[in-house]
Amino acid sequence: MISAERISTARTTLNVLSVPGTTGEPVLLIHGNVSSSTFWRPTMAALAESPDTGGLRPLAVDLRGFGDSDPAPVDATRGLRDYSDDILALLDVIGPAHLVGWSMGGGVVLQVLRDRPEAVRSAILVNPVSPYGFGGTTGPDGVLTHPDGAGSGGGTVTEFVDRLRAGDRSADSPLSPRSVLRATYVAPGADLGEDEDAYVESMLSTRLGEDHYPGDSVATTVWPGVAPGKRGVLNAMAPTYFRIDDLHTIDPKPPILWIRGAEDVIVSDTSLFDLAHLGAIGAVPDWDGTPAQPMVTQTRAVLDRYGNYREVAIPGSGHSPHVEKPAEFRAALIAHLCGA
Repeated sequence: MISAERISTARTTLNVLSVPGTTGEPVLLIHGNVSSSTFWRPTMAALAESPDTGGLRPLAVDLRGFGDSDPAPVDATRGLRDYSDDILALLDVIGPAHLVGWSMGGGVVLQVLRDRPEAVRSAILVNPVSPYGFGGTTGPDGVLTHPDGAGSGGGTVTEFVDRLRAGDRSADSPLSPRSVLRATYVAPGADLGEDEDAYVESMLSTRLGEDHYPGDSVATTVWPGVAPGKRGVLNAMAPTYFRIDDLHTIDPKPPILWIRGAEDVIVSDTSLFDLAHLGAIGAVPDWDGTPAQPMVTQTRAVLDRYGNYREVAIPGSGHSPHVEKPAEFRAALIAHLCGA
């Protein structure tokens, strides 16, 4: 059984899932964009039931504007710090924890680690957003393709937002939440079983608008014509605001486990959500030659400098190995937690 509790912190009120009766070191699971703590429920149950963990307390949080947490606005000019500072305020309540961050949540974990490493027992990054944000950079060191971050931010999605706003639960359009879940959150053919409806409802819990998802945008004279605004989720991951290239300078250096699905099409060196890659393959018109963002390569470069990490690629898995390949994912996670 998993229970939910709204926990008030010095910053906001967050919805936190827990497993009654579990004790020990907290393992805080942090979801990604357009999702919620719901995606972590099977992992929480498995951690609570595993005889190998030696006593851990699994928790999963809804970030602001997602699930049942308060919909506080997002100041994108702080990068992901509105989210990471919320997590730090939660850690002030529950104590230092192992942090597990998926997708955007991986970026939140990186920011927490960068700002207060002593609060992190260990970090687990699951298909994390690049340390140089999402879109608008090139090369392993995350060089901006345009000074204004063109090609990233809140103006890079359209119909998908309309489908979310309409509460579309169908698979009638390739841009409905259910279709996006099946086609990009997981590898083709992945069977989500009876959990699929819950995951769609989780996606639909996303608070929409310029202060939330996707955020605002501004026009730019360079391709593809949009650049990051200053508010909302996607702008918080724009490379003009979110950049972690000095992780190797922190002290202490908690161990990091990087788990990724080998068939991820969202966080990838050829991401189907990167307008530059889509332009290169002819899916977005008038491409001007702007190079795609090598997201996985960038993460590996930052972690190589950091040093204290291990990479695990799960074959046959896409963006969500914790729901696609749960046995393989949990084996890697538990081995890390027991050794950290």
